[in-house]
Order: sequence, then C-alpha cells, then structure tokens
Amino acid sequence: MKKRALISVFDKTGILEFAQFLDQKGVEIISTGGTYKYLKENGLSVIDVSEVTNFKEMLDGRVKTLHPNIHGGILAIRDNKEHMDTIAREGIETIDYVVVNLYPFFREVQTDKTFDEKIEFIDIGGPTMLRSAAKSFKDVTVICETEDYSVVMEEMEKDGKVSYETKKRLAGKVFNLTSAYDAAISAFLLEEDYPKYLNVSYEKKFDLRYGENPHQSSAYYVSTTENGSMKDIEQLNGKELSFNNIRDMDIAWKVVGEFDGPAACAIKHSTPCGVAVADDIFTAYKKAHDCDPVSIFGGIVALNREVNKETAEELKKIFLEIVIAPSFTDEALEILKTKKNLRVIECKTPKPQDKFDYVKVDGGILVQGTNSKMIDEMNVVTEKKPTEKEKADMELGMKVVKYVKSNAIVVVKDGMAVGVGTGQTNRIWSTEHALQHAQEKVGKDLTGAVLASDAFFPFRDCVDTAAKIGIKAIVQPGGSMRDKESIEACNEHGITMVFTGIRHFKH
Repeated sequence: MKKRALISVFDKTGILEFAQFLDQKGVEIISTGGTYKYLKENGLSVIDVSEVTNFKEMLDGRVKTLHPNIHGGILAIRDNKEHMDTIAREGIETIDYVVVNLYPFFREVQTDKTFDEKIEFIDIGGPTMLRSAAKSFKDVTVICETEDYSVVMEEMEKDGKVSYETKKRLAGKVFNLTSAYDAAISAFLLEEDYPKYLNVSYEKKFDLRYGENPHQSSAYYVSTTENGSMKDIEQLNGKELSFNNIRDMDIAWKVVGEFDGPAACAIKHSTPCGVAVADDIFTAYKKAHDCDPVSIFGGIVALNREVNKETAEELKKIFLEIVIAPSFTDEALEILKTKKNLRVIECKTPKPQDKFDYVKVDGGILVQGTNSKMIDEMNVVTEKKPTEKEKADMELGMKVVKYVKSNAIVVVKDGMAVGVGTGQTNRIWSTEHALQHAQEKVGKDLTGAVLASDAFFPFRDCVDTAAKIGIKAIVQPGGSMRDKESIEACNEHGITMVFTGIRHFKH
C-alpha cells in the first residue's frame, strides 16, 4: 500500500527539503492552501486536499481538512479489520504522515492587533489533525515542529521507518503544544484573574547550568501570551545563566524599575544589599556599591540607565556575576567584555509587566496579583513633620523594602539604602540588624537617616531602638492595634512617623 503524507504548515522552514525527501521515498503528498502552492511551485507532485475530500475549501479557508476522508485516513487502526474494511468501503485511503505547524497565535496575541484580528489566528484544523495523528501514533508519524524533520529523515534513511519510540515522543510533543496553545487561547478569551482551571502557557527558552544548587537540573521558560522584562533580555557577554542568576536579576531589575531617575541596585541571594539614586548613573552605582561593599562581591547589579565608559570601569573593579542595563556604549561593552565570565545583559523593557505571582507548594499552586501598589497616602501621624529630604528617603526606603524578605527593615540616608534587615522572625531583630549594618557604613550616629518597615510595629521597641542611634524619621504601613504606642514613642523621641496604608510582606 502506497504511503501518504498530509503537509499543511504556516512556518515553511525546512518543509521543501522534507517534502522532497518523502517524495524520493515514494510517499504521496497531500497539501493545502499556501503549502500546496509553495510545494507545487518548487516542482513537487502534490495532491490538493480538495481532491481527497471531494469538497472545495470554504469560509476563507476555515474549512478544508475537517472531513471524514482526512480524519478517517488518520484515525483508522491499521490492524483492526473492521476499521480497515470501513474506510475501504467508504473509499478512504490511509494517511501515514501528518506534518502540521499552527497559526502563530502565541506571537499574534501579544501584538496590537484588534480582538477580531487575533481571533483569526486561532487554528482549528491544524490542532485537530495533529491530535488525531498523535492518538494514532502507532500507525501515523506526526510532526509539529520543524526541528523534527531531520530526526524522522535520519531514522527513515537508516532503518526504512520511524521507530515506535520516536513516534510516541513526537505524539507527546503534539499534546504538549496543543495544551499550551489552548491555554493561551483560553486566557485570551476568558480574561479572568482566577479561572476554574489554571492553564498556563510557557515555552522553554533554554536549559540552565543548574538550579539553586549544582545537583539540581533547571530550565528557563517564557510566557507565550505575555511580555515582560526577563523575556526581553539579550546576553552580550559571559557564561551561561543559572537558576539563581535569573531569579536575582529579575529582582534587581524590578527594584531599579521603581525609580524614574537614575538608580542602581545590587542583589545578593535574592536580597537587595545596595540601592541608591543620584543625578547620574555612575554616582548611583558608586553609592549602591558603598551601601555594602562586602555583600556586593559576587552579586548582581542592575542599572536603569545606559552604562558608559566611566561606570564600566568602576563595575570592572570587583567580581560580579551579572550587570544588567537597558544599553551599553561600545566603550563600556568593550571594557566589560575583558571579564570573560561576567554576564552582561541588555534589557529593553524598563518596568515589570507580570500581573500575577505563582508559588508552588507540594500538590498545589498559590496565585496572587503582583504587588504593584507602593503607597496609599503619606499620612503624618506625629507632632514632628518630615522634611522634603526625609520624604524622598522614605519613598526610596519603601521601594526597597518591597523586595526584601519579611520581616523587612531598610535604613536610608542621602539616597542610599545603608542598612537592610531581612527575613527575621520578629521585627526587632530585623531592626537591630539593619541599624547595625547602617552604623558600619555611616558611623554610630545615624542622625538624618530614615527607617522603613514593610509592616506595622506591634510594639514600640523598634522605635526606642532606632531613637538610641539617631533615627529621626520612620515610615511604615500602620494598622496595628498598638499604633498609638509607636506614635507616642516617636513623639517622646522627636521622631517623625508616616503611615502609608500599604503593607509589603514578601515571604
């Protein structure tokens, strides 16, 4: 019995060579629309699908392969006599190869096209043929990705057929693709924050060196339906990225994305260890470095302005894992490339775009809206009012504390996060840690510094501790049953306190 292949592809990369290979192997080729025309123009003998269905394409090509003469030929089980007798009686011939790739809905849904225009990129016939062929993989070789043409050709050349194992794997790839494709369409049409079924659609971008530790494998996936900063990166120098690199780089980029003016952020083990703002990016980096010159070693630095020669020379002085910025001058890039392992990353998307956070737990997943709000209202609750300089440092402190693990305390002075207290099980420990760190950087007297907290103070102990070393301004969400105690403590010590109304827990 003569073998037949049905070929219908949007992406025609490599399809001519593959079709020619099948033709040389005596496989009869059926095709549709643009694929039929393309193969015909390149000298191949091709059967139009309408000759098989005895029905012309209709509805602007929406209906062409949805027909028993196609799906009967794909779905018939070859060693089932009843199946074979049925298709023989109906004049249906078997189809042994199905080669289909889909309309690029993943790409088009992210464009500025209208809703109706995007709808037209939802493929119906393609997924239907692929799913039929994948179900019948014992008898049908199905290909949905151009990279698999060479795999099939090599096996057919070597063994005269495609192995069961390969056909099974190719069928699995089909359902992997169509499930992601359907998830993307579902999200596009439903537009619900929390649908009944959580169907996410991600495509593997590359394998990673390893996970959190060298013995853990890892890969990086990007959304097929949403844009975002970490999807828009280009590596200009350095060794391949690891799991921790991307996670830390994401946090660093989000921190500098909070600021409109020049800002720099250093991250170590998912925690900001240096954040600063200035009138220029060189000064911002220098200040961020000086926040914690010990912890920044081996860390990740994000800058929200183009890196120039002067800044690159400064960055080169210490060991860093990554430098990420929107752009680099030619001179700066040449300087940074002298450190062959330093990963230099260019990112064109300045602000985070994710709408949801996902946290995996054993047997489930938590989904929440991203923490996109910063301050509800700067409500002064003490007798002493903040100066304009203190207000600016308060805002910086809250922008940093948002990315510090709770309980989180950040001490800010002169546009620099000079003390970070993170991840402690009670707030006084975080306060003591942050203040001690700040004293190591700017001296024992912290007069003029601001203390920012991710959540309210349940006791006045944090205020009393801060007052002992000169803190004169505190910013926190407020909302504790004991707010009055903290306010009274501030008034006693001549400290200004501002409530923001927004809590920033990060666990």
